[in-house]
Amino acid sequence: MFRELVRFKQALSPEDCIEVLKSEKRGVLSVNGDGGYPYCMPLNHYYDEESGKIYFHGGAEGHKIDAIRADDKVCFCVYDQGAHVGENWWLTVKSVIVFGRARLIDDKQLTEEISRKLCLKFTSDQEYIDKEVEKSLWRTLLFELEPEHISGKLVNER
Repeated sequence: MFRELVRFKQALSPEDCIEVLKSEKRGVLSVNGDGGYPYCMPLNHYYDEESGKIYFHGGAEGHKIDAIRADDKVCFCVYDQGAHVGENWWLTVKSVIVFGRARLIDDKQLTEEISRKLCLKFTSDQEYIDKEVEKSLWRTLLFELEPEHISGKLVNER
């Protein structure tokens, strides 16, 4: 059902894919939007190693939420900042693409737990995190992406 990489020699191992998902703070989520047009948006994410799911949080309404309610199939792309290999001028970037199904979560305890873990990717200031969660939790919607297929590859920018 899912295509294999054409440039299979550049494929990342499953472990490398997971490391990119865990370490990077942002990615681009694509949904099936209005009128059959793809709708993509940059989002912060949290990869949960225990469940293998990717979590996102945001507002309780809007184009993204409407699209997920209409069609749960999504695609999520994450890539790192890249690195120069040797004396090369170009960057080598690790990119990961996840295909799966998104599900809206109606559990405030889980929403708070994941929101805190997501905040820790950006700051260790516990006082700030507590204030943000207290201020915003009531209007925060959590959703999860359950992967059906994950692939990654090394991309050279030359």
